[in-house]
Amino acid sequence: MKQKNSDLTQGSIGWKLLLFALPLLGSSLIQQLYNTVDLMFVGNLLGKGASAAVGTCGWPINCLVGFFTGMGVGVGVLVSQACGAKDSQKVKQIIHTTMGLVLAGSVILMVIGMTLAPVILRKMNTPEDILELAVTYARIYFLSMFSILGYNFSSGILRALGNSRSPMIYQLLGGIANVFGNALFIYVLDLGVAGAALATFCSQTVAAALTIRHLCRLPEEYRLNLRRITLRMDVLKRIFTVGVPMGVQTTLVSVSLLLLQSQINTMGVTSMAAYTAYSKMESFVYFPMWAVGQATTTFVGQNLGSGQIQRAEKGTRTALLLGIGITVVITLTLTAFSQTTLHLFSNEADVIELGSKIIVRLFPLYFIYVFVEVLSGAIRGAGKAAPVMMIILVNMFAVRLVFLYIAMMLFDTVYEVALIFPATWITTALSVGIYYLTGRWKQGWCERKTVTAE
Repeated sequence: MKQKNSDLTQGSIGWKLLLFALPLLGSSLIQQLYNTVDLMFVGNLLGKGASAAVGTCGWPINCLVGFFTGMGVGVGVLVSQACGAKDSQKVKQIIHTTMGLVLAGSVILMVIGMTLAPVILRKMNTPEDILELAVTYARIYFLSMFSILGYNFSSGILRALGNSRSPMIYQLLGGIANVFGNALFIYVLDLGVAGAALATFCSQTVAAALTIRHLCRLPEEYRLNLRRITLRMDVLKRIFTVGVPMGVQTTLVSVSLLLLQSQINTMGVTSMAAYTAYSKMESFVYFPMWAVGQATTTFVGQNLGSGQIQRAEKGTRTALLLGIGITVVITLTLTAFSQTTLHLFSNEADVIELGSKIIVRLFPLYFIYVFVEVLSGAIRGAGKAAPVMMIILVNMFAVRLVFLYIAMMLFDTVYEVALIFPATWITTALSVGIYYLTGRWKQGWCERKTVTAE
């Protein structure tokens, strides 16, 4: 591999995790920054109706894309384990099969999304006065499916190989394209929400093209050859074993959020716009946790692949401390300046006041979710995706829907209904923590290490 690819099986654990996680954190912040740019253009130039239309599209899009995003996590786990074991042939097989999956998956998502967008948005109680805007945005957005899947899968492969820096750079370049795209399509050409979707298409395409190009320029033992893209059934089976549980989990959690959004949609455009603005700020908190969780997955995968179980466990503990520290700093800062930052997304006082109430109630509790991201990431790094799927689905799908039902009976404001989030974070963190402490996630690797030693 090239020098810039990190071998996480050697050296200082804390330093290696930090250096690997920082570009992931940078990537997530860049992603959120150009999502923020979208909302800034839409919210300030087109009004809260357009902002609500774009916001309500987010959850159905995440539901449909989420399955393949979860599959991408499975690919990353397999690549990191093969990389730790120095099995370059297996890495190459996974890369070529993954790109075949990207091609097939993007076509499926494009057809489903463009066809079902009006039906799904109506089922979500989207107000009639913004329904047409929402359908327009969703249909154009789904044209980006190859680019979105291409970037997510390709960047996941590069990170699993130990290179978290290059995906960050490519996403930054995509973000720059997004800013210029929004300025051109919304401000200059006056295309409205269609312009915001076109800007997303341009930005995702730039990032995907650069990332796939990087795979094509890897050293020969790992290099992607576009003519050899295939769907090897044996490799696909391994990808599905790890990726399908994560894909199902991601999809159903998104469904729970979609159902929450559908209830918020009944509260009026102001509540929809306030929740959309909160969600954008919430991403500045969530993505750093996600970055640390993803770093943990790669770290554990590489170290288990090389037979270093104790190092994998120590890395998980270090990641918990790192994630909690970052989250506390970010949440305290954003809570203190909530009204100021919300002005980025809306210039309407009622939207800002309501969004600030949600932030003040929820942000101080976000450190709880670090335990979910890091411990789940470690367990997935061991290839044990099914237990995590069950824990997440019970708590963040089934339990969350029960809490939502109760909240809708007891409360009539969006900032009170949103309290179901920390309630399910607590139950999920406890459940995944108990499973981690049982040690079942590492059993197969302990046996493999014993056989190797003999």
